[in-house]
Amino acid sequence: MGRSTVRKAVPGAGGVGNGTSTTADDEATAEDGGASVDDTSAEGAGEDGAGEDGAGKGDGAGAGAGAAEDGGAGGSGGRRRTGRGTDRRRRRRRLLRWSATLLALVTVGGAGAGYLYYQHLNANIKSDKLNLGDAKDRAAETKANEAGQKALNILLIGSDARDTVENQQLGGAKDTFNGTPLADVQMLLHVSADRSNMSVVSMPRDTLLDIPKCTDPDTGEVFRSLTREITNSSLGRGGPGCTVATWEKLTDIHIDHFMMIDFGGVVSMADAIGGVPVCVDANIHSHTTTGKGSGLRLAEGTHDIKGKQALQWLRTRYGFEDDTDLARAKAQHMYMNSMVRQLRSEAKLTNPNGLRKLAEAATRAITVDDGLDSIKKMYDLATELQKVPTERITMTTMPNRYDTVQTGRVVPTEDAGKLFRLVREDIALDGKDAAKATASPSPTVTDAAAADQDIAVQVRNGTYTDSLGAARGRASTVTEVLVAKGFTDARADTSPATTEKTTVIRYPSADLQADALRVAKALGVPAGQVKQSTDVSGVTLFVGADWRSGTAYKAPVEDDKTPTSAETMNAADTSQCMHVDPAYSW
Repeated sequence: MGRSTVRKAVPGAGGVGNGTSTTADDEATAEDGGASVDDTSAEGAGEDGAGEDGAGKGDGAGAGAGAAEDGGAGGSGGRRRTGRGTDRRRRRRRLLRWSATLLALVTVGGAGAGYLYYQHLNANIKSDKLNLGDAKDRAAETKANEAGQKALNILLIGSDARDTVENQQLGGAKDTFNGTPLADVQMLLHVSADRSNMSVVSMPRDTLLDIPKCTDPDTGEVFRSLTREITNSSLGRGGPGCTVATWEKLTDIHIDHFMMIDFGGVVSMADAIGGVPVCVDANIHSHTTTGKGSGLRLAEGTHDIKGKQALQWLRTRYGFEDDTDLARAKAQHMYMNSMVRQLRSEAKLTNPNGLRKLAEAATRAITVDDGLDSIKKMYDLATELQKVPTERITMTTMPNRYDTVQTGRVVPTEDAGKLFRLVREDIALDGKDAAKATASPSPTVTDAAAADQDIAVQVRNGTYTDSLGAARGRASTVTEVLVAKGFTDARADTSPATTEKTTVIRYPSADLQADALRVAKALGVPAGQVKQSTDVSGVTLFVGADWRSGTAYKAPVEDDKTPTSAETMNAADTSQCMHVDPAYSW
């Protein structure tokens, strides 16, 4: 007690000069220390989580955060400032409140940052390139609505990297130390253009999909494209930007930012946040006789978890419901929802020292894209996220089914395509959107279509599905339909069938847009299914899985209801409780 420390001014902090430390300095030293990873080691946290003070004690625990916040440690004898200083403190507390909102929404598959004004936090931030895929595999940028507002899409990634001693201790599997990291948690966070609602879509880590070609931004190494590959392997193909590219290729949703966190980051963040209440409907011990399981051990009921125990909850597969990755995603949603409620309550926002630790831990814990590489940029994002009411936040899991070839793997279903469409079109997944006032506007066409007989059209069979295979002869049949309608320059492509869930007409450049739309009108294909693409050299009709037979195309009737298979969960629901597999109960 009574130890004095000379305080150095922090750029942008204000009100901090040379002086004698307050009591807060008895438990912490260097201001740059923050909530260091060393304070939350696997041994120190324990299954029951570190104590409230455990995350903040020791070397580097955010020295004098409370004093700096209140203007202490500056001037003579650490006396508080009054007048204008009081107004500044009020404004700062508002900044802290807004910042905490982002933290509540970004953990597990990524974590948020405190976004305080202290400039030294910028040095904590690690950034990487947003998208490592080729231009042809990227989704078009999100367009603004009539009010000039744009939706935001942020990919949250949880890495299983064992690249440090702490991550190795927390993650286990000694033989994988410093191996290729996997993106074991992937969540797409969509914020509506008007900021009235938010949707989160989790993708099971065992999902099989196509991963595009990616180029490592540091080494220049090129990773070739893969088909039917497990999604979590995308992270090891140049970095998080390849995971972003994979999502864009699958969903056709433009991703604006990513945030990534590892095991140690989750623990330090969870300690800095403090206890988050979770519920289990029976005693649970996630441990198998062969050594599998997260080690989570809880009695029936509700518990506040943090530190290592929070990481165990987020990683638990064996013991929740059917012991699959799908159950794990549900538990992660419950944790995130509970944390949103905790951090948005005034009780969690009244301790300046705790909030300082939270900001330090957050900026050290995450890796973001280059578009979020400063406190200012992060704060701007936080102010947007905080506008969404808790009751309008909806968690979902990508609809899927088990693969028929690879045991234990899943693939997206047609419902997944519908879910992605709703997100792409900025339709709220909670069903509380106001009715649409007008239909979607017709596309702007700058050129007139050629005469039907002069429009060259290539027709391809895109009816292949994993369950039904390809419908034979569809390219030839539809070509005959076009010729009969006067498109005498239509030609059938006899190459093997590809996979197109929906019939689509693609064209390579703007001068052929009118021709493509004319073909669509003649066949009854909606204008929304006419797309510009550099993958084709001329107007090309892909006969999709929705037109496997017949000569007349029937456009699918789409509703805007969230598929029940998405298993929605509302952030304001306080009744959520994980079901425990009796085989793991004690």
